[in-house]
Order: sequence, then structure tokens, then C-alpha cells
Amino acid sequence: MNRRQFGAALAAAAMTLSLAACGGDGDGGAGGGGGGDEQKYIAIVSKGFQHQFWQAVKKGAEQQAAKENARITFEGPATEADIESQVTMLTNAIAKNPDALGFAALDSKAAAPLLEDAKSRNIPVIAFDSGVEGDIPVTTAATDNKAAAAEAAKHLSELLGGKGKVALVVHDQTSRTGIDRRDGFVEWMKANAPGITLLPPQYGGGDQAKSADITKSIIASNPDVTGIYGANEGSAIGVVKGVEEAGKKGIKIVGFDSGKAQIDAIKNGTMAGAITQNPVGIGEQTVAAAMKVIRGESVPKVIDTGFFWYDKTNIDDPKIAAVLYQ
Repeated sequence: MNRRQFGAALAAAAMTLSLAACGGDGDGGAGGGGGGDEQKYIAIVSKGFQHQFWQAVKKGAEQQAAKENARITFEGPATEADIESQVTMLTNAIAKNPDALGFAALDSKAAAPLLEDAKSRNIPVIAFDSGVEGDIPVTTAATDNKAAAAEAAKHLSELLGGKGKVALVVHDQTSRTGIDRRDGFVEWMKANAPGITLLPPQYGGGDQAKSADITKSIIASNPDVTGIYGANEGSAIGVVKGVEEAGKKGIKIVGFDSGKAQIDAIKNGTMAGAITQNPVGIGEQTVAAAMKVIRGESVPKVIDTGFFWYDKTNIDDPKIAAVLYQ
């Protein structure tokens, strides 16, 4: 989809929502003034649905909704590169007039017109995982991605003895997570590891096959590369596959997120270690914050859901095992 087509899609989406607002209140949520004793409805639109990370976020949201006696829907596009599908899902979610909206933006600016419409309907927006540009979200439940990426950089630098050539395979350069996980890694390396040369970041859309191809191209162009960082689940698994398919030995790989493939790669030594978030906690905190806002309670502007470094030495620690998803 080119820029002109995407702009037209956004305009059409905004028109759809305007017509829906004139025609009725849908499910009777916050925008429709649903009764105080009714079960509250929270619509959640995530960045994706295919990775185990998002399934864990969904699990957490469902668990918290059951505790709160709330009803939720949870959906996301088939891939984290499909901004158009996410815009459509967001359009449809807002049109249902939920009591609150949970949203993880693929493109932190692209959804702005739709979120403005949600604001005009008095639908509170709870951002999660990825922040949203502007002041519309009441709060954001997320990992401190810059700090987490810096932790990954620190461990990779230690593994390399503070010297070598390092590549980055990042999921995107439009979402807040993509930007922060790139910048946090790069900034730490530049400030603390002068002996490490960083190659320009490459973007694989979080797609394993594409990230594997990018990794093979990096190795072909830079046979002296000594370390590679994969900035999300799909990127990290793609890096592992790319290194294996290239037949290259000795490259230190660090990743982000967990999932069975990464856990297996760390246990068998293919990957040195990774950052794990607390995806179940992200889902729980998103729904908990939404319910607080619906009840008129205050919430902090940012809810830090935490992160951990894990590798062979601590992967079986109960504290780590509790936040791994597979």
C-alpha cells in the first residue's frame, strides 16, 4: 500500500466512524453511556496474533477480565507489517463503542485520526506494548524497551569481550518498540563499547523467513561479523535460522522475547541469551488499567511491566520460568 492509498484508507475509516456515531451507539460502551451495572466491554487491538508473545498477552488479558467480570475481544493482524489490517480492526473496534480500548500500535502515527475519534466518543485508550504518539492514551502498559535493549547490548558486549562487528535485525522502524529496541541497543554500544563496530540496522518486519534472509545477506557482506541482535521474537528466530543456513560458526546471537524456538536455541547453545518481557503481565495490566479508568480511578501515565535477561545459567530459575512463554 503506497502513502496515497494509505491516506485514503484512513480517511475512509474516519468517515465510517463518523457515520457510525450518527447512526447509533453500537454495543453501548463508554461512548454510548452504558448502564453502570452492565458488564463492561474492552476492545483490544494488538500488533499481531501469530507470535507466542501475543498469545501470552491475550492469556493475561483474559485472566484479568475474568477477575474483573469484564468482557473483552482481542485481535491483531496476521503479520506485524500489516498496518492496513490493523487500521481496519481499530476502525471496527471503535465503531462498537467499547467502554475502553486497548491498543498496541504498529505505526505510532498512522492511527492518530482514529484515536482522535475514540477520544471524541469518550472512549479511554490504554496503550500497551507499543506507545502511541500524542497524549490520547490514558496510560501505557509496556516494557521499558530502551532499558531492555541496553541490557541486551551489555550482555552481547561482554560475550564479545568488548570488540568485534555487530549487526541488528529489527522488526520495524515505525512502532515504539521497534524504535526503542533499536535505539536503546545502539546508544548503549556507542556509549560503552568503543571497540565494537555497529552495522546499520536492518528491518525484517518481525517475519522469521525475511529476517533469516537478511541475516544471510549480512553474513555474506560482512564475513567478519561476530555478533547479531534480533529485536523481537520473529527477528531473533530468523537470525538463528539465517546463521544456521549460512553455515557460519562462532557468531554470538542475542534476542528479545522468548517462545519455544528461542528457549530451545538457548538451551542448545545456538543463541547466547535474550531479554524476556512479562507478556501475561502486560495483558493483565492493560485490562486492570482499563477497568480503573472506567470506574473513574486514577492510573499512572506509564505502567512498567518489567523485563529479565535469561540464558543457560538462569533459564530454569522459577522467577525466569514464570515469564517465559512457549
